[in-house]
Amino acid sequence: MLEEIVVPLLEWYDKQKRTLPWRSKPTPYRVWVSEIMLQQTRVEAVKPYFARFMKELPTVKKLAACPEEELLKLWEGLGYYNRVRNMQKAAQILVKENKGEVPAQFEELIKLPGIGKYTAGAISSIAFGIPVPAVDGNVLRVITRITADERDIAKDSVKQAIARDIQEIIPMRRAGDFNQALIELGAIVCVPNGPAKCSECPVAHLCEARKQNIVMELPKKAPKKARTIEKKTVLLIKDGEKVAIRKRPKKGLLAGLYELPNVEGELSEDEVLKLIRSYGLAPLFIQRLEDSKHIFTHKEWHMTGYAVRVEELEGDAEGMLFIDRETVEREYPIPAAFAAYAKHMNIILGNKR
Repeated sequence: MLEEIVVPLLEWYDKQKRTLPWRSKPTPYRVWVSEIMLQQTRVEAVKPYFARFMKELPTVKKLAACPEEELLKLWEGLGYYNRVRNMQKAAQILVKENKGEVPAQFEELIKLPGIGKYTAGAISSIAFGIPVPAVDGNVLRVITRITADERDIAKDSVKQAIARDIQEIIPMRRAGDFNQALIELGAIVCVPNGPAKCSECPVAHLCEARKQNIVMELPKKAPKKARTIEKKTVLLIKDGEKVAIRKRPKKGLLAGLYELPNVEGELSEDEVLKLIRSYGLAPLFIQRLEDSKHIFTHKEWHMTGYAVRVEELEGDAEGMLFIDRETVEREYPIPAAFAAYAKHMNIILGNKR
């Protein structure tokens, strides 16, 4: 059955594929950067990041040599910062061991930090034309529906079995196009959120799930554990035109980034004023800001915010840096989790700048 999808799928892809910046010049480096950016991030959100990243770091050698804070600033707002840290580690290995060249072979790619089976398959097939599968969530959804496969796609054994099935049908001369066609079909027709657009599908006539009327029941996936909820109070501490930021620890969530000062729990106004004084600061004015929420993979931050104006600072205050708005926006990487509060100082984060 799967052999029969190859021709109609490629014909559809040739006519319907989206124009995306990384497709216009699919060099190994550009494919690699785009695939890492696209993990857990929407295509439209990635476009401006990709353009800026390619402008600033157009080669593996430039990526390898980039100072960490500049690198994180380029990534600001994309989240999952270990993605770009691992990408830089891989680039440094390639500069040292492979003259800065991205290898073609799947087996060599998968040895590099941050490159898993999907990314290795994408680089190898799209940039080099090597017939290896690139199986992401879109592909798993498409294939399980076409074959009416009710196995749990969260299991690695199932992913490997589907990859083997795809390996059998990848056309030798259009490996990259075929992998992208499967991904494209899952992204814009056999979509993850909402009803599948079966009337637009080039292989609907071959789809077993459609014949059995179980399209929306697939793919099967064991439910995730509920995210833990952490309550936080975030402080927008202002000294004239300067705002307080501080660097997060080198390890753990959002490691090495800068943040607005915050503490565990939901503090009252009086508790915040007491806390500010404990920092050695003299509060002049306090304003309650809106509540905000930020979702990570395994946890949620439910945040209460306060803007506090303080007297002119003399000396240090609990490791805080008081920096003017323009410099923060230009030089200091701050996670999107704090965007709702940073905007009160007209600090815009990520690709919205």
